[in-house]
Formats: sequence, C-alpha cells, structure tokens
Amino acid sequence: MVGSILGTRVKRVEDPHLLIGKATYVDNIDHGDALYCHFVRSTVAYAEITKIDIESALQQEGVIGIFLNADLDVDPFIPFFELNPNLKRTPLAQNKVHYVGDPIILIVATSKSLAIDAAEFVEITYTEISPVVDKERAFDLDATLIDPNVPMNMAASVVAENSSNPLSDASVIVRAKIRNQRMAVAPMEPNSIAVHLGENETLTIFVSTQMPHFFANRVESIFDLEKDKLRVVSPDVGGGFGGKAGVTAEHIAVIAASMKLKHSLRWLETREENLLSMQGRDQVQFVELGTSLEGKITGLRARMIGDAGAYGGFGGGLVIGSTKSMAQGVYEIPKISFRAVVASTNTPPIGALRGAGRPEAASFLERIIDIAAHELNMDPIDFRLKNLIPSESFPYKTLMGTTYDSGNYRKALDRVRVLANYDELRREQRIRIEAGNTELIGVGVSCYVEITAGGGPNEFGAVEITDQGRAVIRVGTSGHGQGHATTFSMLVSDTLGIPLEDIDFIQSDTREVPRGGGTGGSRSLQLGGNAVKKAAVQVLEIAKLLVADNFEANPNDVEVSETGGLEISGSPEFRMSWRELATLARDQGSQLSFAGDFTQGGATFPFGAHISIVKVDTETGKVTPISHFAVDDCGTIVNPMVVEGQQHGGIAQGIGQALYEDFQFDEYGNPKNTSFADYLMTSAAEMPNFVVENIETPSPLNPIGAKGIGESATVGSTPAVQNAVVDALWHLGVRHIDMPMTPERVWTAIAQGKTASNWTEPGEIFQMLDHIIEQKTDAADIDI
Repeated sequence: MVGSILGTRVKRVEDPHLLIGKATYVDNIDHGDALYCHFVRSTVAYAEITKIDIESALQQEGVIGIFLNADLDVDPFIPFFELNPNLKRTPLAQNKVHYVGDPIILIVATSKSLAIDAAEFVEITYTEISPVVDKERAFDLDATLIDPNVPMNMAASVVAENSSNPLSDASVIVRAKIRNQRMAVAPMEPNSIAVHLGENETLTIFVSTQMPHFFANRVESIFDLEKDKLRVVSPDVGGGFGGKAGVTAEHIAVIAASMKLKHSLRWLETREENLLSMQGRDQVQFVELGTSLEGKITGLRARMIGDAGAYGGFGGGLVIGSTKSMAQGVYEIPKISFRAVVASTNTPPIGALRGAGRPEAASFLERIIDIAAHELNMDPIDFRLKNLIPSESFPYKTLMGTTYDSGNYRKALDRVRVLANYDELRREQRIRIEAGNTELIGVGVSCYVEITAGGGPNEFGAVEITDQGRAVIRVGTSGHGQGHATTFSMLVSDTLGIPLEDIDFIQSDTREVPRGGGTGGSRSLQLGGNAVKKAAVQVLEIAKLLVADNFEANPNDVEVSETGGLEISGSPEFRMSWRELATLARDQGSQLSFAGDFTQGGATFPFGAHISIVKVDTETGKVTPISHFAVDDCGTIVNPMVVEGQQHGGIAQGIGQALYEDFQFDEYGNPKNTSFADYLMTSAAEMPNFVVENIETPSPLNPIGAKGIGESATVGSTPAVQNAVVDALWHLGVRHIDMPMTPERVWTAIAQGKTASNWTEPGEIFQMLDHIIEQKTDAADIDI
C-alpha cells in the first residue's frame, strides 16, 4: 500500500512555469489581427453630459470605430452582486456620469497608442452637479440625490439584533468610531480581455477573471447568447484578491463593440485605470461594548455605514452583510444590536477585496475589545480568554444567525502567546516606558473567526486516466496563484498512487470544464478539492472492479500498488498498471473516469490568533513593524507550504492596510492617488519577520475536513497591527488612531493625548442611522 503524501511539504508544481517566463497572460497571447480598445472617461464626479463631439477623433490615423453607449445596444445590467435591483448600469455612461473615471466612449484603433492619441480629439461638455463623496453625508437632507430609484441615497440596509438595549447590564461602556478605509485591490495584472469572433457567430473570450463560468453566465445573459456560442478562457491570472469577480462595464463594452464591428478586439487596463476602478473595503463603524467590572462582555451595539460607490457596487452590500454575519467574532456576547446602511456615492463602485467583510468585522471588534481591556486595566490576552467561546460549544450558533462548524479559539491564543514570548515583550515594553525612551514597543493582539465558502455549496470535479496512464484533473475552481495544481494533484496522487509528474491539471476553460463556481471566498480546496477527491475515489472503485474481474478476485482485495497501478493484496504479481487499466476500460467500451459535483452542507469557519510587535518613534510618529506571529486554523492541511504562503501574503496585505494604504478623494470626487508614487503599496522592504504556525480543527462539513486559508491572515493581522500601535501609546493618553496609521496621524495622536476626541456620545449618529433605516421607502427596502 502506498504511503500518504497529504500533510507534507510538496513544492508547487506550477511555479517553474511562472518563474521562467512561460506564463501566458491575456495580453501576451498572440491575438492575431485583434484591434485595440481605449476608453475615454469622465473627468468629473457627477454631471450631465450635454455634448459629445467625436468627429475629429474619427479622422485620426488608425481609428476603426468610436462607440457611445447608444451604439452598443446593451440593456442596463448588474455586473456581479445585486445590491439593489434598481441599481443597474450601462456599459458606457449615458446622459450622466457618476464618478471620475466613468467610461463614456470606446475608441477602437489599429494600435493602442493610436487609440490613445485619438482620445485627445474627443470633446465632451458637462453640466456639473454637486457630487456626494462622503458616505457619512450621503443621507443629509440637502445631499444631492444620485439616482431617483434610490431614495435618500440608501442603496441597502441590514438589521440584526436580539436586544434593542444591549448595554443595559453594563458596568463599563467603551465606544469608538472606527474607519475601515477604501483601498485599491492592485493585482499585478490589471483587468484584461480579448474577444475573438469565430464561425457561426461564436465567441471566444480570453479574460483575466477569478470566475470563468460565472463570467460566461453573465455574458450569455446580457447578450442573450446560447451556451454553445461562447467559450471563456482564463489563462494565467496575475492576481485577483476578489477584484476580478463578475464582469465590468468595460468588459461588456468591448464584447459589444466586437460584435458590432465583427472583428476581434483586445483591451488592457492601465495601472491608473486599475487603481481607480478596482477598490474595496470603505466602512465607518460606530461601536459600543459593555462589560462587567471583572471584564465579562455584557453587550455590543454597532452602527455601520458602508459605501457602495456608484451604480450599487458589489462591495457595499456584501461587505456589510459579511460584516454583520461575523460581528460576534470569537466571543460569548449575550446581547447584540447591529444595524447598517449602505450609501450610494459619486465614487468608483466598491468591489470585493481579500476577506470582503470579514476583515472589517474583525477590525471593529478587536479594536473595541482592546479598548475595553485597557480601560479595565486588564491584559488584552487575559480579557479575551475570559470571553472566548469554549471549544466544547461547537457547532455554535451566534446571535447573528451564523453557525460556526468547529473551533478551539483558546488553543490558538495560548499558542501564539508562547510563540511570541509575550511576557518578555511586556517586560521590554515597561522598561522602555520607565526609561523615557522615545522609541516605544507596542504589542498588539487579535483573535478572529471568518467565514469561507459562503458564496455557494457546489463545485465540479473530474478525474480521467488516459491511454498513457496519466491522470487528468478538471475542476471548476480557477487558481491564480493559490497552488491549486499542486494541492489538487496531491489529492489524486494520494488516492491513486500516480506520481505528481504524471498528473495534468485543467481549469478556467468553459469548453474543457463544463461548469464551476470559480475562486473566491476561500472556497477552492473545501469545494473543488473535495470534488476532485470524490472523482478520484470513484475512479479507484471503477479500477478495482476492472482488476478484480481480470484476475477473478474480490474487489475488496484490490489495493494501490507501490510500483504503480493496482494489485491484489498480498499478491503483487497480480498487478495492472494504470495504462493497462485505461486500455482495458476502453476495450470494454468505457472510460476510466468520473465527473461530478461535490456539495458541502454549509460554510466553514477558520480562525486564529495574531500578535504583532511594532516600534513607534514618538518624536516623528513613524511606525516600524518588528515581527508578526500568527497561529491560524484552516481545518485539515493538505500542503503546509501552500498554507504558509497564503499566511505570509495575507499578513503582508493586512499590514499594508494598517500602516500604508488609503485611496483618497477630494471634496469634488477627484481621486488623489492614482499611481504607485502616491498610493503606498507595501513591498518586502517594509515587512517584518513572519512566524506562522497552524492548528487543525477539521471541519465536519466535508470529507477532507478543510476550511479556507486564502484570506484568514488578512483578517487577523490588520487589527493586531492597529492594536499594537495604540498599545505602545496608551500611557500617553492615546485611545485610538485611524488606519492607515501614518506618521502624521500617529504624531498628532501623541500630541493631542487625552484631549483627542474620537467619538464619545452615541446619541446623534445612532438616532440618524436608526431613523434612516426606519424611514426607508419601499424602493430602498433592500436588506442584505
């Protein structure tokens, strides 16, 4: 019998392909005579379009066509998530523009540079309207109404509470206004698409997406195409992080123009376009926590405002919904009142970004937990330990209606405390404070739980043995850096005994893979992996019957051979190779293969505990990350090396939000940082030492026992870093600093000390938000 390779550190089989320059991204594929597209975009945030003159542009060299929205014949549509059925958009802005960067005109030319040159000759006249830029002001009585179908600019709302007065039993109440800033997704590869027209009006679309089948479904619906008329292929994808789910207006415009011209077209987003169009997060959170004098939590009250941006962006609603689902976190909280509204604003539509709602929940909860611990003069870890959900309580249903599948939160927190040498860190911190050192040490703690595979329970997987004895995997997920080819091949190799080098992996092609949910929400291993595992097990059972029939043996006596193929247990001379088995199956008029779906009985809930150590220079406000410790659970681990890679990437992204990244607009809706010169993306130079470990609490919801890991470290790291900075300065009177914690913000907080005002009285904002929710009209009655 062959030994298991699961749980071992197998090197990623896809990496050589990527590292030696053999990757095939959309824009470096040979697209033949495909023409180039360029968009002319709005330069104002909100305005009526009073005149468009394209005559001079049409006369420019290389210009093949120029399209306005009316030329495309496409009905208004919803690109991905239906936040509000009244909020649909057209491929190109028509009559009005709703944010700076809103695409208005599509120019098609023989080269990219000629298309860009022609754009200089387009003349657009606007009648500007006062824009709504600040989500907190979107509901003001004098605020401009962005869309007549969205009264009060409220795109959606959510209410989840078991008590209207959750703080009634509190001896101590702490409160804070917490900003979870807007960020650019910023994958290495921007959006990209190439559309090819074939015979009989067939379309082949190459697109950089996380969800090829969902992309195909949206295109088929929007253009009323028959399924066999469309093929969608996603080659290597240079990062997604949630931002490449669904379709964009630009995608639909390029497809429509290609169909009108009856010619292949291609489009690659610029970095400026990508930073402006692919954004996530953006909440403001008003939070109160009640405790006893001994540090037991008695209740939580939260009021949230999310920003959907223009056209009812995906992120506004789903992020608020996910934030609501995870609002209780890892704690026993007897009473909760959670209410949230989503604003429509004249800013780019908000989409998903690694975690999509779960980092926002962990951030507000872990900040208010830390504030409570400090106010009670309790150690932040001791306060958390006093309130964690016990391990014997699982499955555990929260007050938000979310049921956690499995967990051991104390084990993760106890382990990270040891890993970080926590008590020694606290000793060093005290020494620096007592010595009057201007370089202080901050120690930040966070505990989190997050939801994975919450977007759909099904996934397709198939395994086939070829005539050469190789295994071919087909799966409906779509890897773009996560290690799918390695991990899924390990599952097949472990089941069938076929070496990894003899396994082929096919994904992200709707002709080769009949259906699939794609990749998002950390769903891939627990759904796609289990679908592949199920298919491999079925292939093994079919093969066992073939061997048993061939040697007139009992199928129960057939096992995987150490020398390849299958053999009769105890009689290795009675062996058949996989090549022989595939030939035998073919001779009998069948194939040695299985294809089907795996269905999981609900979402899974990874968790973890992080400790971040930072150095804060009190004279300059500069924060320097020193080290970061993480103990994360993702259920059963198939490949520890792949898991560690996801942890490292998530921590880096979380630190980036805490300290550096912030997409900003001025009061007129103009973006202020549309390049990496002024949008501060982290690099390896800014990162501290990472120390990561794992615990395993297998999920009971799938045979592997897997949970997601792709987003977990981002959920846990951000509040740990934010808590660390405030922790370093608490003795100076600092109670809260908004992210990103820039030197200016940190220095100002130090200078203000106890005189700083964050948010001390709940009355006005709570009354305003509650009134908005209660007074919403039927047209805006969209609950997430």
